[in-house]
Amino acid sequence: MFLDAYDLTTLSYGIDDVVKEFGLTPVLTGLVTSSIMIGTIVGNLVGGWLTDKYGRYSVFMADMLFFVVSAIAAGLAPNVWVLIGARFLMGIGVGIDLPVAMAYLAEFSKFSGKGNKASRLAAWCPMWYAASSACFFIIFALYFLLPAEHIDWLWRASLLFGAVPALLIIAVRSKFMNESPLWAANQGDLSGAVRILRDSYGIVAHEEPPAKTDAVKAKPKVRFRVLFQKPYLERTVVSAVMNVCISFEYTAIAFFLPSILAQFLGAGVFETISASLGLNALFAFTGGLLGMRLAWKFPSRHVAIAGFALQFIALISLALIGHPQATAGVVFAVLMLGLWLFAEGFGPGAQLMIYPALSYPTHIRATGVGFSRSLSGVGQRAGAVYSANFAGALRHQYVLDCLTGRTYPDYFPVNHSF
Repeated sequence: MFLDAYDLTTLSYGIDDVVKEFGLTPVLTGLVTSSIMIGTIVGNLVGGWLTDKYGRYSVFMADMLFFVVSAIAAGLAPNVWVLIGARFLMGIGVGIDLPVAMAYLAEFSKFSGKGNKASRLAAWCPMWYAASSACFFIIFALYFLLPAEHIDWLWRASLLFGAVPALLIIAVRSKFMNESPLWAANQGDLSGAVRILRDSYGIVAHEEPPAKTDAVKAKPKVRFRVLFQKPYLERTVVSAVMNVCISFEYTAIAFFLPSILAQFLGAGVFETISASLGLNALFAFTGGLLGMRLAWKFPSRHVAIAGFALQFIALISLALIGHPQATAGVVFAVLMLGLWLFAEGFGPGAQLMIYPALSYPTHIRATGVGFSRSLSGVGQRAGAVYSANFAGALRHQYVLDCLTGRTYPDYFPVNHSF
C-alpha cells in the first residue's frame, strides 16, 4: 500500500520540472501524468485474476520486481518516452499490488468489533496519506541534500528512491508474510491452510478427513463474467461507479495540489513542499484515521455520504472565492482545501476499498477488486488529462479555476451587442 501511494504521488510536485526539462506540450504532460494510471488499469485486471488463480503470496512477491525496475528506469530516463514507458510499467506494479493487498486485509481480519474487516480495509486510506506525506518529506530532505545548481534533479532522485521500499520488502518477505489460509482452503489445500494457521498465528487447527461419501470438489474457476451475474451484479455496479467518480475528483485536486498551493501562496519550491506536507499530515491523514474508527461503528454508505457532503461544500467555496489576493481569502482557501482532504480521508477515500473487497467471496475477491480498481484507473486518467489540458488551454494562473469548475466571465468577455 505504501509503495502504491508513493509511486502515484511522486510526480505531483516534480511534474513542473519534467515539463521544463523535456519541453513538454500539454498533451505530453497529460501522457506523463496518466501513463502510470493507464498501467494501473492493465495491472488491476491482470493482477486480480492472477491473485485469485495462483495465490496472494506468489503474485505479491513477483510484483515487487515491477516496482524496482520501473523506479530505476523512470529516475534515469534520458527522454520523455522512456519516462512514460517506465511510469506505465510502474502502474502495472501498482495495479497488481492493490488487489493482493485488499485480499490480504479482508482475509486476515475478524468479522465484527473493533479492528474488523471494514476497519482494516479503511486503514488503506491513512496509510495512503502517510505515504503521500512521506513522499513530500523525502522530497523535502532531497531538496536540501542536492546541490543548488542541480535542484532540477529532484524529481529523478524521488523516483529512484521508490525502489528502496520494494527491495526492503523482498529482503524480509519470508519472516513476515505467508499465503492466505482462506485462499489455500478454498483451493482444496486444507493441509496447507492448517500449516499456515499454525506457523503464522499459532492456531492449532486440524484437517478433518473427508468422509467416504464426500465428492471431491473442483477448484473454483476464476472468471470475470461471474461479477456480472446474480447475486454480484448490483455490487459490481455500485463499486464501479464509486471507483470512477471518486478517483476522478481525487486526481483532479490532490495530484495538482502543489500547483494549486503555489498559485494561492505565490510561493517557491520550499514553501510549496512544506504546505503540501502540512495539508496531507494535518487533514488527509487525520481524516483517514477517523475513517478507520467510523468504519466499524457506522454503515459505510452513511459515512461516504457525509464525506461527499463536506467535499461539496469545500469545492463550491473554492469555486466562489476563485484566486484570492487578500490574506484572509488565501487562508480560507487553504482551509477549504484542508476540509476537502479531511472529508476524502474519512468518507469516500476510506470507503472506496471496503465495497469491492467485502462484496465478493474468496475465490473472486481479488478479481472483483481488480475490476473495480481498473475503472478507478479510468477515472484517474480522465482527471489527469482533464486537468492538464485545461491548465494548458487557460494558462497556468487559471489552473485552480479549472479544477474547481469556476465560470470565466472575467477571462472570456461576452459581446452584448447581440
